[in-house]
Amino acid sequence: MAETKKKVSLRKQAKAEKAPEKDDKQTWWVQIRLFPIWLRIVLVLALIVLAAILGAMVGYGVIGDGEPKDALKWETWQHIIDIMSGKK
Repeated sequence: MAETKKKVSLRKQAKAEKAPEKDDKQTWWVQIRLFPIWLRIVLVLALIVLAAILGAMVGYGVIGDGEPKDALKWETWQHIIDIMSGKK
């Protein structure tokens, strides 16, 4: 218990040493963001969509037997949905 009190008093002493006096000039560091938060979110979402589109094109055209542009057609996705739901 004595060690805990000693640690607490050492912490208080360290804070007191670090605290500037009122006569000292304080310098405040202001961080200005290059890109605002909302722009970062929009950028990340756009990159996710782009990665999904490119992944579908590579998967359908390069790995599969189709044409990469066909991965962007609605008929292709409707056919995939029909196969998954068991309609065809």
